[in-house]
Amino acid sequence: MNLSNLQPAEGSTHNQNKRVGRGEGSGKGGTSTRGHKGAKSRSGYSKKIGFEGGQMPLQRRVPKFGFKNVNRVEYQGVNLDKLQALVDNGLVTDTVDFSVLVQNRLATKNEVVKILGRGELKAKLKVSAHKFTATAKAAIEAAGGEAVTL
Repeated sequence: MNLSNLQPAEGSTHNQNKRVGRGEGSGKGGTSTRGHKGAKSRSGYSKKIGFEGGQMPLQRRVPKFGFKNVNRVEYQGVNLDKLQALVDNGLVTDTVDFSVLVQNRLATKNEVVKILGRGELKAKLKVSAHKFTATAKAAIEAAGGEAVTL
């Protein structure tokens, strides 16, 4: 090894681009590959998100409508047939509360649960939830159970 064949270690150099703006002799002086004039040739230029060259952007062309209620409560629905499946699998015997629903992944700890009336319930259960539909409440009580609103 001598000074005529020195090279950096493999993988130690990453930027092998030609340096721009370092004089005419480099071949990348003058306009430094930016072309002539215009916003893109200036320092500090950054295109805004959705910019379409001055044309009215799509986001502003499309009409806006509707209303988004910030106070809306989104319920996680749990149907009666799911509760019956818990009983059939031996996971529940007499009471179904919020912690049971979370353990069996029918809801997460931050959700608000509403019991819905799909399917039929044969077991006598004491069901605790945030809300019940009228059909679900009637079906639970018809089976001899109790619907407790949290």
